[in-house]
Amino acid sequence: MTKAIYLTLANGHVFQGRSFGASKEVMGEVVFATGMTGYLETITDPSYFGQIVVQTFPLIGNYGVIPEDFESQHPRLKAYIVKEWCQEPSNFRSQGDLDTFLKEKDIPGLWDIDTRALTRIIREEGVVNGYIGPCPLAPGTPEFAALQAYRIKDAVASVAVVTEPQESAAQTQTGEKPDVKPLTVVLWDFGAKGNIKGELSARGLRVVTVPYSYTAREILALKPDGVMLSNGPGDPAENAAIIRELKILAEQNLPIFGICLGHQLLALAMGGQTEKMKYGHRGANQPVRDLKKGHVLISSQNHGYTVSLDQLPEGAELSFVNANDGTCEGLQYKDKPVFSVQFHPEACSGPLDTRYLFDDFVELMKGAN
Repeated sequence: MTKAIYLTLANGHVFQGRSFGASKEVMGEVVFATGMTGYLETITDPSYFGQIVVQTFPLIGNYGVIPEDFESQHPRLKAYIVKEWCQEPSNFRSQGDLDTFLKEKDIPGLWDIDTRALTRIIREEGVVNGYIGPCPLAPGTPEFAALQAYRIKDAVASVAVVTEPQESAAQTQTGEKPDVKPLTVVLWDFGAKGNIKGELSARGLRVVTVPYSYTAREILALKPDGVMLSNGPGDPAENAAIIRELKILAEQNLPIFGICLGHQLLALAMGGQTEKMKYGHRGANQPVRDLKKGHVLISSQNHGYTVSLDQLPEGAELSFVNANDGTCEGLQYKDKPVFSVQFHPEACSGPLDTRYLFDDFVELMKGAN
């Protein structure tokens, strides 16, 4: 029998559940993810830095722990909440169970609570801070005041692990090395998911991953054929130095493709604005409308900020919008080989509807040479 543990929300709601994973007290921003599969990608996505993740799908862990599916080697979320976790996973690729994995990574888990009720609170009231511990926090105490004051800081610097350029060899779709000299793409690491590099390498590109602290001059010195702006956590507007360097880079007429945080940073560099959403988009079932083709595609997403429609970047036009709430999902920059999307076309657990954007990026680089 696992011990009782409590989730205290900054709005006063308290949930009692049971503990699995690491046994520790944590504070974080409570968000929900709606994916029916891909829990390993969710847990290991660096973009969840500083957050307590609630899975809306009721059973998690049934196919165990598969390291080949990780998006990073070091999970950055504060804690993990599920309705029920599978104690005896079954999958030929599995190398362990979720409880053991969370213990190894020092991440606390909370289960056997009403995740539907918790999700409804977040949907109705917005993202809220939460505390997980052996006892509820009482309003009016210093601990409760600290919970209400909690905010995520220094997110990109905390998760971007690359400290010097790292090169990945190009491959063909069959896994072989290409016969011709490959194009070079610089992957600017703001907390990049592993499969972004995988999608680029699989298309025959030589990928050079550089630190978040790199300057435009240092990137240009690598003589890239294009630049990929990665995903990452936190408030995009906090990254003033990156935004400043990105503005310089965008003036070089170099092909640029931004994903998620990269999309937001690019928008800020080009004069746009970002704003925090009520509860964000997190899951593998977000419908986006391609405004040029008129198609609706299903996408994987993980973000709590969006580019404001009231102040789009200079020279940009909407390319995708969210079919549910109409928010900005993509931008194409006029007279520049530059585009960005809010969703994740590289999503390893799917859906695969938007993966073609990597092919578009390759063609953009070929056309610029």
